[in-house]
Amino acid sequence: MSETRRKLTTIFCADVQDYSRLMGADEEGTLATLKDYRDAMARLIELHGGLVVNTWGDGLIAEFPSVVEAVRAAVDVQNELAGLNAGRPSAARMFFRIGINLGDVIAEGRDIYGDGVNIAARLQACAPAGGVVISNTVYDQVRNKVAVGFDFLGQLEVKNIEGGVPSYAVRIGVEEGRATPTAGAAFGRQPAPVQAAAVEPVRRQLRIYGTLAVVAAGLVAINLFSWQGEFWAVWSLFPMSLAAAMLWIRTTRVDRGFATLALAGLAVVTVNLLTWSGTFWARWPLLGLAIAAGIRWVMRGRGSVRR
Repeated sequence: MSETRRKLTTIFCADVQDYSRLMGADEEGTLATLKDYRDAMARLIELHGGLVVNTWGDGLIAEFPSVVEAVRAAVDVQNELAGLNAGRPSAARMFFRIGINLGDVIAEGRDIYGDGVNIAARLQACAPAGGVVISNTVYDQVRNKVAVGFDFLGQLEVKNIEGGVPSYAVRIGVEEGRATPTAGAAFGRQPAPVQAAAVEPVRRQLRIYGTLAVVAAGLVAINLFSWQGEFWAVWSLFPMSLAAAMLWIRTTRVDRGFATLALAGLAVVTVNLLTWSGTFWARWPLLGLAIAAGIRWVMRGRGSVRR
């Protein structure tokens, strides 16, 4: 029996979009295409220092010691498969979806298990046909090291992972000062799937902001129309502003820890000013928040050294 051990690795997970439809239309042709495409994928994975650890049906799992090489391999795979698809009838084209995650896994022989693998599989399931989606742990390592761009897709809900996993769609050919093509366009196909995935979280966020703004305007109007010398609406506007700020922190690329501490400090100062009685008592909680921020900064620096 193989020995089990834990290790940190980059998990590359891929499968075929609409595989059942392709099999229903042409079983033998689909299996032959799958073999050819998976052989091409395995060759590129090996070229980038990766290892295919498992295959099943239309799926494939590989691991890489280098996060950068895993992303480069995914980009090369999608480019090569796009070229192979170009010579095939549109109904017979085979598009893979790829998800990549950096995480701690349990290894037994060549197989790997655990939440790190589950997250990669979930990312892959959310990728568009011919696209690549990566986790925030991958993004943090590769954002300045590969010649691609990224679209933030928001929080990806994953079983047993509290708060979800921030995810990014990979784009290719990004140059500063130029329009950046979507992943679909970079792979030689229509860009709509990645655009839709990237735009929908933004639309949802704008709807929430719009709702909060309408409610806030209504409260201010009621306060003014029933004016009795007190602007009581401020106590409703204050928590609504905090909610909007927390949403912004949750859906942007800022460091959540530092941003949350800064927001807490701003909230304390605001409460102090709104209830002003001649004493700036907010300095004490601000001192505690500053110490917490300093500790977080030191611990994050230590974590970077370990990596």
